[in-house]
Amino acid sequence: MSKSAGFIKKVSGPLVIATGMRDADMFDVVRVSKEGLVGEIIEMHEDEASVQVYEETSGLGPGEEVVTTGNPLSVELGPGLIGSIYDGIQRPLDLIKKMTGTNLQRGIDIPALNRDKKWKFEPAMQAGDAVIEGDVLGTVQESDVVVHKVLAPPGTQGELTALSAGEFTVLDVIGKVKGADGNETELTMLQRWPVRRGRPYKKKLPPTEPLITGQRVVDTLFPIAMGGVAAVPGPFGSGKTVVQHQFAKWMNAEIIVYIGCGERGNEMTDVLNEFPEIKDPKTGKTLMERTVLIANTSDMPVAAREASVYTGVTIAEYFRDMGYSVALLADSTSRWAEALREMSGRLEEMPGEEGYPAYLGSRLASFYERAGVVETLGKESRQGALSIIGAVSPPGGDISEPVSQATLRIVKVFWGLDSGLAYRRHFPAINWLTSYSLYLDTLEGWLNDNVSADWGQLRQRVMRLLQEEAELDEIVKLVGMDALSAADRLKLEVARSIREDYLHQDAFHEVDTYSSLVKQHYMLRLILAYYDLGAKALERGADIDELSSLAVRERIGRIKYVQENDVPGEYDSIYAETEQAAAGLRTEEDV
Repeated sequence: MSKSAGFIKKVSGPLVIATGMRDADMFDVVRVSKEGLVGEIIEMHEDEASVQVYEETSGLGPGEEVVTTGNPLSVELGPGLIGSIYDGIQRPLDLIKKMTGTNLQRGIDIPALNRDKKWKFEPAMQAGDAVIEGDVLGTVQESDVVVHKVLAPPGTQGELTALSAGEFTVLDVIGKVKGADGNETELTMLQRWPVRRGRPYKKKLPPTEPLITGQRVVDTLFPIAMGGVAAVPGPFGSGKTVVQHQFAKWMNAEIIVYIGCGERGNEMTDVLNEFPEIKDPKTGKTLMERTVLIANTSDMPVAAREASVYTGVTIAEYFRDMGYSVALLADSTSRWAEALREMSGRLEEMPGEEGYPAYLGSRLASFYERAGVVETLGKESRQGALSIIGAVSPPGGDISEPVSQATLRIVKVFWGLDSGLAYRRHFPAINWLTSYSLYLDTLEGWLNDNVSADWGQLRQRVMRLLQEEAELDEIVKLVGMDALSAADRLKLEVARSIREDYLHQDAFHEVDTYSSLVKQHYMLRLILAYYDLGAKALERGADIDELSSLAVRERIGRIKYVQENDVPGEYDSIYAETEQAAAGLRTEEDV
């Protein structure tokens, strides 16, 4: 039922000013004109409402009707989310294509979840049980790898008077709850939740485990915690999108929510084509069996860009509440901020730095702060985690601009992409001298306990060598390589090995695309063993040029292409050869 109706007074791009909306509320969803375009009220002045319209507004004019639905912008939550491809306001793009072809048409109203498909529901409770919000009523096998836990909606409390097994659509009644007032409430598998409000939980917990990505520069040097937040800023062509794709493919999250927010259509097309073809290493099925995609490309209406990140994070929170580890990847938050700037300009608000609204920082914070490890609602509490990784696209790669700076004040991990590394074909082009992780102290205990007791020590040695290399490079540029001591030249050689053999990783190589923590540890030990054995050889008077040109260097560099199961044996073989080669070097006494 409509709550009230008004009329268009003014149209300015995606912004529509409507009068006669005194009975409407902030953030109500409205339908604009006879075409029923979807919009949301973002500002109210007496009976005038400012509406951001999520569809193309060309052709609209004063006098056309604006009808409020009386409800805030919400998403539908239930079986059928996994494997779906939505636009920024959760319209299913595959169903729209079947109805209208390849071009989006205005005013289309298709439910986000299929109303006809029947799901096999298996109850986990029975009539007579006490039920509270967050309890698992039952399960549905949503995909081959995801068991969808049907939860009692927030606000539920009472006695379960009925709960049926069988095949149901998302709108069918599966049970009833009798409240303390004696009234019965029907339960279905479909829930709706306002996107701008975080879903409730019992309490937040400190993150203690790493979110393993299989990317060596990330896992070793700048790890992110499960339930953590990270930013990937970088200029055009530095590999942000491929890095995001690698995270989606390989990180140890159980559910992936990928938001293509304002990026180019061809990049989103790559995602849509690749993900159904990628074999998930953990399950052997395709990656889409545990993924939700939200596609809001740069040629789609700008206002929907602003909504897409909230749509994505609400869906991610829903799976978190089931007890899953969820990773949300937003590519990119800069395009989302540009949408905020455009709407702010049309509202004639006082601009902040570079024209962005003054509330940019608080909006970014409200998005990123929905991440975390939580104890979920329900009698039998579960732990769920939501990790958020946002790409940032600063113009010209200048991270001093407002979106990058506002993001850095919020996130705890900064993976700074470097165009210089990208031009040298070093990927991932994450600059090890400018990046950082504030989760290092939190995660070091877990890594020492679960990978190796010397993990933290090895990482510190690697970082020290890379920093010393940067200092020595300055000297070499001034006075040349010959001015360095043999020990310093060895440091440069080892640092080069760390960069080229360890930090460089080929996303398109069958083996090198992913490295487990155990393999990373073997590789680190091998490179540092060459350094230690080389340093001892130099103390005996060995020649640095001979040490640098040892044939075993090639084997050290190629261990990253060795299959996981063969790494321990290959490590032992290469270590023995390195030890023998270093011991066999001629010294000054031999000469």
